[in-house]
Order: sequence, then structure tokens, then C-alpha cells
Amino acid sequence: MSVQVVAAKMAEVELKDVPNKELSAVSPVAPKTDEKVEPAVKGDPSPLSSAPSTAKIPQASAMKRPDPQQNGGEAFVNRDGTVAEAPRMKKIQFADQKQEFNKRPTKIGRRSLSRSISQSSTDSYSSAASYTDSSDDETSPRDKQQKNSKGNGDFCIKNIKQADFGRREIEIAEQEMPALMALRKRAQGEKPLAGAKVVGCTHITAQTAVLMETLSALGAQCRWAACNIYSTQNEVAAALAEGGFSVFAWKGESEDDFWWCIDRCVNLEGWQPNMILDDGGDLTHWIYKKYPNMFKKIKGIVEESVTGVHRLYQLSKAGKLCVPAMNVNDSVTKQKFDNLYCCRESILDGLKRTTDVMFGGKQVVVCGYGEVGKGCCAALKAMGSIVYVTEIDPICALQACMDGFRLVKLNEVIRQVDIVITCTGNKNVVVRENLDRMKNGCIVCNMGHSNTEIDVASLRTPELTWERVRSQVDHVIWPDGKRIVLLAEGRLLNLSCSTVPTFVLSITATTQALALIELYNAPEGRYKQDVYLLPKKMDEYVASLHLPTFDAHLTELTDEQAKYLGLNKNGPFKPNYYRRVAVRSL
Repeated sequence: MSVQVVAAKMAEVELKDVPNKELSAVSPVAPKTDEKVEPAVKGDPSPLSSAPSTAKIPQASAMKRPDPQQNGGEAFVNRDGTVAEAPRMKKIQFADQKQEFNKRPTKIGRRSLSRSISQSSTDSYSSAASYTDSSDDETSPRDKQQKNSKGNGDFCIKNIKQADFGRREIEIAEQEMPALMALRKRAQGEKPLAGAKVVGCTHITAQTAVLMETLSALGAQCRWAACNIYSTQNEVAAALAEGGFSVFAWKGESEDDFWWCIDRCVNLEGWQPNMILDDGGDLTHWIYKKYPNMFKKIKGIVEESVTGVHRLYQLSKAGKLCVPAMNVNDSVTKQKFDNLYCCRESILDGLKRTTDVMFGGKQVVVCGYGEVGKGCCAALKAMGSIVYVTEIDPICALQACMDGFRLVKLNEVIRQVDIVITCTGNKNVVVRENLDRMKNGCIVCNMGHSNTEIDVASLRTPELTWERVRSQVDHVIWPDGKRIVLLAEGRLLNLSCSTVPTFVLSITATTQALALIELYNAPEGRYKQDVYLLPKKMDEYVASLHLPTFDAHLTELTDEQAKYLGLNKNGPFKPNYYRRVAVRSL
């Protein structure tokens, strides 16, 4: 069909003849099913006109030219030389099609109201707790009766049918966790954890599953809950449950679900834990609060986070720590590799997956220049971002300056930055006053363990509207229309919104396993009711287990060199007080 014919047929459409009704949001020119559509040209089924036109159709050879008398309007020149004015076209006004992301069915039952999905701008000021796939049913796992293929039902997860998929995830993770697999192979004959009953509260991911199965291979019995309501991989939890592990966790728990799962791990008739593996201190806190008598049989606590270690030191200082505790967080391998190198990669992954933001030229403020902050700053700087740092510790502050970052107070740059990242392990680092002063579209997220760094509770007020944009991404809208982009409701970004490098988690998980072995097998009296660092010998052993991955070859000291340095040829090569890192940012 020629362009002239199409133009001619378009001229027939008189929008003034269209009834004054709301146009369809799907197809504004589609006819109703009960109306007869007349083709524009005989034999042409094109439904460009919804009503017959009374105007004479120009010939196919007609040409279109601007008419200067019509102020730039157009006219058709027929073959006989006469000029016909083209009808003026009115702009089509579409009905308001704005999607309200917050109008979704809410989950009823045990979901706390503070985490229900927003229903309107007047009565909704919180966001959804559930970040599960849309394919999952709406029934709470607590209301389900599930059993694995062996008939065991001592677990509570989202869907046991996902076990096969989760098993493949675990097998992939095993390939990137060489130290744990080597430890499993070397020690499973000795069973150094035989008789150990480990209750754990960590992120339940494929990497954690490899750790749990390693502990089991070393002789331990395990019961597990999640330390974060958003980080659980449902398919991995299913694979663990199918494998006989008592797992109580699913992605998108409510606060009530969170504590219920921890209680189910601990409170089982006829089962008494004797070891605790914690991440954040919530499990230790729950046992201390609800079941203090359990500490009589518990041999030790292994803690891997800044927040959890801080709580342990507080208990120790107050004389309330009942058992020895191992501070894995401040081991060299955990600090350097998990906190620095892991966060250097996962910060970009989490931000990209949730916001699709381009980092080049963006102004970013990173609160805290500990190992996590160092990793975040290095990654963002490499991507072309303009990075500011806030810090309370003069040593970490000086490091930031020497690394080329500008040290500021948060209120000095809060109005201009595009992204705010907290990674201090402290509380109320970003408060409502800061949030009120942020620019429109500012992205706010947390890379520390706890959700206390950003004062999210201050945003749950009637005058602010919460809109769910996508999984774990909320727009918080002020009355004047300004909005900020809040990620994972202020919880840990990388494990809530993306993933972390498996190889790095292998280092941390191996450290945790060795700490459990050390505390469980230590003779009575070696460790008192205090907080200890992982022995340096074990720290170095963890590192050595990972070196073959890189085909790396260590140089060995000669006898003369070892004697000169006053060291054993096989290590440890640094004293126990040596940490290779500056004071952590709090």
C-alpha cells in the first residue's frame, strides 16, 4: 500500500465523531465488538476508521503539501489541481493509567501489620514482608504440614518440592568452597564433632548448606534458623530439609515468624544444644532471655558479625557471659576476605540488581571506613563515582584520606549525594532528619549486618507513602512529592538483594567450622567465660587451605631463618594480637 493511500485514509478519521467516552487503556482506537467496522477502501480490511466518512477520498496519486495559508497546516493536491484541506487532528488523551504498585493482595494471618503491603496513601506506611516468587502460594509455612521423602517433618520451610533445585545450587557452591570440602575429606574419619549438637542462626544460602553438611560429616547434629528475614534461599532450605536437617526459615518472614523459627530450633523436647553458631547475636539473646538454663550444657558460642561480637563483649563486661565465646569476626581471614573483598564485589551487584543505577559520576557517601566500607569505596571509585566518607575513628579516617576519599560529616553532603550507604555496625547512623533533607531519588541502603543503622521506623508515619516498586525496593514518598529509594527496608543489602562470592564465604565458613571444633574439643579450663579471638595458627591454616585454588606455592623458612626470627618453621608467623587491620568502624 502506498504512503499516499495511508495518508488519505488517516484523513478520514475525525476524532470529533468519536463518542465522549473514556478510551480503552489497551487499544484506544480499537472498535467495540458489537460495532460494524467499515473498511477504508473496498477490499482493505484495515480498521483505521470507526465510522464511515462523508468526505471524498482523494485519489491514490494525490500529493500532500504544506498550505501556507493554514499556518503550516497540510493540504492534499488532487490530480485535477484542486486543493483539499486535510482535517485537523486532535491529540488523543489517554485515561490515567498510573499503576499503583502498592495495591496488591495482602497476606493475612501471622503477618504483622507493620509489614503488610500498602493499600493507600492515607493508611499505609509500611511495605511488604514477602519477597517470595509470585509462583509461590500465599499460605504461611507455619500453616503447612510438610514431610520430606523419608517422612520426616521436623522443619518449616516454604516448599519442600524445590529440593532438587536447591541441591543443584549446593553442588555449584561446593565447587567454589575448596577449604570446606578439604576439611570434610580430611576430618570426617576422625569425627571431631561427634556428639556435638549445634544450633545455628545464620543466612541460609547454598554456601551455608555446604557448611552445615560439613559439620554433619564431622559428626555434629544441626538445627538451623535464619538470621535475616530476606536472605534465605527457599530452594536451599528445601534441599536441607530433604537431606534430614531441621531448618526453620523462608524468604520474607515477618518479625513474629523470625522469633518463632529461632524458638523452634532451640525448644525441642529431648534435644539440648551444646554449641551455638550465631550471626548477629539474636540466637544467643533468645536463649539467654527464654532458656538461660541451657547455658549449663553449652560449651561455647561462635559469633561472626560485628553486631553479635559487640553484644558478647557487653555481656562479658557485665559479667553475664555464661560460656566461652569465639570472636570469628575479628579473625584476620574473616576481616580481610569476607568484609573487604566480598563487599567490594557484592555492593555493586546489590545496587545494580535493585535499581539498575549507573555509577559513573554519581555522588556517594559511605558511612564508615572499616573493612566493609573500604571494600564499598574501592568498588564505587573504580566505577567512576565521586565518593565521600564519614568516620568517627581517626585511624580509619586517615586511611580514607590517604586512599583519596574526602572525609566529611553526613549533614555536609546529604542534600547533594545520589546514594547513601551505611556500614558501621552502629545504630541511628542515618536518622529522620537526614532522610528529610535528601534529594529526590536518593538511594538509601545498608551494608552492615543489623537493620538499626538506618532509622526506618521513623519513616512509618501516616504522612509518608510507601510504594513497592519491585522486590525489596520501596519508594518512600513525602507530601511534596519527593521520594527516596529504600533498599531491603534497611537490612543487609548484598545478602538480601543479591548474592555474595562463594569463594569468600568458603573462607568464613571454614573459620567457623574450625572455631566450633576448637571450642568443642578444648580441655576444661582452657577457655573461661570470656570472648576470644581465633588462634592465629587456625587463621593461617584456613588461608593455606585456599591457596591451591590459585596454584600458589608458599616459600618455606630455612632453619637458620626461623631461628633468626624466633619462629616455628610451620607457623604461626604472627602473634595472636596481630590482626592486619585497623580498628573496626563502629
